[in-house]
Amino acid sequence: MARKFAKVKKTKRGTPVKYVRGSKNKKKTEDEIKSTAKKYKAGTLTKAEMDKIVKKRVASGKKSRKKRK
Repeated sequence: MARKFAKVKKTKRGTPVKYVRGSKNKKKTEDEIKSTAKKYKAGTLTKAEMDKIVKKRVASGKKSRKKRK
């Protein structure tokens, strides 16, 4: 018997909304998620690429703070 998963809200291109919710540039984030998934499935994703992607994802979700004088 196949496993069943709960339905989740998705963007127009098929990425779950939760994955792109906090990012500044949602389309760019979605493109990056799609390309990473494609590389992962093909087995061509290297450790260095994954480290770079993780850094980019963390920076995308952070809010910048203004310094008070």
